[in-house]
Amino acid sequence: MAAEWNWESGEGLLGLDDPAEWDAAYARGERSLGTAAIGLAFNCTLREASPRIVKAMRLPDHGQRGFAYTAAGTAARLNNALTPELYAALRAEGHRGLAENAVDDTLTFVPFRELPPWFKWRKVASKVRDKLGTWRLNATYAAEDIRTAVRRRRS
Repeated sequence: MAAEWNWESGEGLLGLDDPAEWDAAYARGERSLGTAAIGLAFNCTLREASPRIVKAMRLPDHGQRGFAYTAAGTAARLNNALTPELYAALRAEGHRGLAENAVDDTLTFVPFRELPPWFKWRKVASKVRDKLGTWRLNATYAAEDIRTAVRRRRS
């Protein structure tokens, strides 16, 4: 299958299923390591993919780092869990920027009881923020309805 992997363009790397090949490409300084990390998330066990995803999160290429965070989110979706190293890497980046979608995927697909404390806090904070936003919108809509009703009575 190695003949199908094009490290320059990234073509075929979503099918990468050999962690040793990823390691060799990393040692050679290949270009599409973040893309290949997504392939590892799809095709390998979480234990095999995790250290490589974490390495890809530190790549100098911003786009490839973004793909590494996508790989972390994919791993959370597929496994309903992450490794302590992936949790730590996502926490270090925070719930913003490249890691925002990966953290959201983790909060969505990993059961609450299995989340580390920082992620539990993020989930609770997110729910509270959503509820406050809902109440604000409901109050805004109610105020608009009252204003419309008062205008109708004056007419």
